[in-house]
Amino acid sequence: MKIGVIGGGQLGRMLALAGTPLGQQFAFLDPAPDACAQALGEHIRADYSDRDHLRQLADEADVVTFEFESVPAETVAFLSQFVPVFPNAESLRIARDRWFEKSMFQDLDIPTPEFADIQSQDNLDAAVKRIGLPAVMKTRTLGYDGKGQKVLRHPEDVQDAFAELGSVPCILEGFVPFTGEVSLIAVRGRNGEIAFYPLVHNTHEQGILRLSVASTEHPLQGLAEDYAHRVLQQLDYVGVLAFEFFEIDGGLKANEIAPRVHNSGHWTIEGAECSQFENHLRAIAGLPLGSTAKVGESAMLNFIGEVPAVEKVTAISNCHLHHYGKAFKSGRKVGHATLRCADSMTLKARIDDVQRLIQP
Repeated sequence: MKIGVIGGGQLGRMLALAGTPLGQQFAFLDPAPDACAQALGEHIRADYSDRDHLRQLADEADVVTFEFESVPAETVAFLSQFVPVFPNAESLRIARDRWFEKSMFQDLDIPTPEFADIQSQDNLDAAVKRIGLPAVMKTRTLGYDGKGQKVLRHPEDVQDAFAELGSVPCILEGFVPFTGEVSLIAVRGRNGEIAFYPLVHNTHEQGILRLSVASTEHPLQGLAEDYAHRVLQQLDYVGVLAFEFFEIDGGLKANEIAPRVHNSGHWTIEGAECSQFENHLRAIAGLPLGSTAKVGESAMLNFIGEVPAVEKVTAISNCHLHHYGKAFKSGRKVGHATLRCADSMTLKARIDDVQRLIQP
């Protein structure tokens, strides 16, 4: 089977690494000449809206998926005329627009922070009066890793904030005094089969995920699965979906979903019976889903900007290096380390070992 992937970044690369043992082949459509997934499959170098090359991808592939949600939903809708595409265009349309996303949560009775649609500075001023400060203003689309957003703490932060974010449609969210950030990696097959990985505790710095630690018997696991199940069914979703939550007052409030394999699920490569990448491929290919059970205690640390010396990372016990083959650049995710240990105390020690390598 040949899998077409829209996007040729590290997530596409890791999909191919997971799919090759299954006998799958890959083609990546990506405009970048140095797309890091190209070493693992055919590289169709073209824009995501280039219909001639999209037809080429559709003609070559048995099924198509995408590795990030900045792909236009129209691209997926176009491809769907010629080849099965998962997740579907509606899932992408909802997930890539924060207003549509939060509105869906509201319709499904999934708690969220207060939010408002912002189309102008006047809208923003009125929303701040209703929701209050502090609050977070985000572009409705294309924001990721802390980009396209601004924290509003004081009245002077509100002045000209709409222009600062490009005078594009935005959403204002009330600040949530959360006690933790967690994410749930879910997967749904073409036959409706659903599986969930353990909730993951996440730590962000400057809007970028730095550390994910897989939980053991988290008390909110069942609630998170309930919320994710509602979304999967609503969207008739196929593939892996990541659901990010705020922990607050012993419950959960929805932050956002990502319609793809996700950074906070990288620990599953070594830390679960079947990784999120293999399960995504199983789901879109119509294969039975693999076990999502943990294997030991696991965590993932991102390498931002540069990867430490290989010999130093690999010298750490229980540590597995994943180098993306990307040019080093400030603020860019260029690799990660996954840790799998027999117990939580050893895991914490290994996390400390890796963090010492990346601290300035």
